[in-house]
Amino acid sequence: MKTQRAILLSGLAFIGAVAACSKSDKPDGDEASASSPAATSSEPAAGGKIIEVKLITDGTSNRFEPAKIEAHKGDVIRYTLVVGVHNVHFLPDSNPGKVGLPPASDMLQLPGQTYDLPVTFAPGKYYFQCDPHALLGMVGHLEVEDD
Repeated sequence: MKTQRAILLSGLAFIGAVAACSKSDKPDGDEASASSPAATSSEPAAGGKIIEVKLITDGTSNRFEPAKIEAHKGDVIRYTLVVGVHNVHFLPDSNPGKVGLPPASDMLQLPGQTYDLPVTFAPGKYYFQCDPHALLGMVGHLEVEDD
């Protein structure tokens, strides 16, 4: 009986975790909005542009859209949450020899929330991921090109 109860509780905990990761309801008016502290806003440098990347959970996958990005110094990559709970993380061990990597972003939890990343990296290829969904394939690649 104790084993069955433990299995049941484990299953309920798993279902709760999955529901939290895929929740797409809009918040009530008294909850945080898309301009909460996790949202950021940056302007590109002169001659730079804003590159939009969507963070999505749906019935088929968890993904960055697009997952491959080409950028130049001075551009801003704007990660926008569509559905789910996601972050953006440029892992040092997945980017060997790269310096100046940003820390992992806060978790974006509300549809429309954004994380702006000014491109200050040296030219080269960079790997990034959503920490909770990396093993499910939510990874991306940034190529910073010479000017």
